[in-house]
Amino acid sequence: MNDLYSIGEMVIDFIPGSEQASYIRKAGGAPANVAIAAAKNGLKASMCCKVGDDNFGHFLMDTLAKYNVEAVCKDLCKEAVTTMAFVTLSENGERVFTFARKPGADMMLSESDVKEEDIKNSIIIHAGSCSLSAQPEKDATVKAMRLAHENKKLVSFDINYRDLMWNNDVNACVNAVKEILKFVDLLKLSGEEIEMMGGEKNLPNLMKYYDISVIVETLGADGARAYFKDGTVNVKGRKVHAVDATGCGDAFWGAFLSKLRLEDVEKISDIDEAKLKDAMNYGNISGCICVQSKGAIESIPTRSQIEDFIKENN
Repeated sequence: MNDLYSIGEMVIDFIPGSEQASYIRKAGGAPANVAIAAAKNGLKASMCCKVGDDNFGHFLMDTLAKYNVEAVCKDLCKEAVTTMAFVTLSENGERVFTFARKPGADMMLSESDVKEEDIKNSIIIHAGSCSLSAQPEKDATVKAMRLAHENKKLVSFDINYRDLMWNNDVNACVNAVKEILKFVDLLKLSGEEIEMMGGEKNLPNLMKYYDISVIVETLGADGARAYFKDGTVNVKGRKVHAVDATGCGDAFWGAFLSKLRLEDVEKISDIDEAKLKDAMNYGNISGCICVQSKGAIESIPTRSQIEDFIKENN
């Protein structure tokens, strides 16, 4: 039995640096980072994706194996899917993002990659919006979410505004997200994504219409907020010197899901306000530790590192 099954299109992600028109490579991608973060925090995690047959692909597979993450789709592909995020600075110093994606024809996740047996043999199913950017990975993600919902699994989904800007067609991607919300129990987003989904005032309607139980908003250095039942739950941020925020959100979510699972949460009705706040704080600490280190997969903290951090700061 897998505690976490993370599904998604595998991307090599380029994150903007601080220099004008610069970019750096992010080691990972949401499915891998969340699976590894969960595994480093005590869960048995697996990941379903396609990986390129290049130095990065081999590094990723070796990292998955190192942390006992099972890669459900093991075949390495000839071409990598590349997402580039270029940044330029506007006159007032704000970053302006431009995105380009070059998909390899054999890299796209397909419905045949998602097997009902894998869904049934897992407790938490996680996916991200990058896997909704185009067919056939969209069809594969919708299939996974539907099967998970039908099998009464705990379904987690992560919206990323950079993915929603894919092809500069925000409305099409928001509609793709809405298509799977009816299968989702736990939804993760941030300020940009909240605005894209209609603003904070629309969240109660979103939760009621799609029967979403918990929406967690990550606030970076300000912590996190959860929209939960009839109210909100807040966790304050911790001031840290941020070397590199790459992978911070994935570290947060992997640790958050791990803490819920370690509390024996197997279905949404098992989550009460105390468990939710505890998991948010645990995830927030993981994200804070992550931003103090360079890189993504390498900087995701382990369960013992988080527990040491709690001891040192209490």
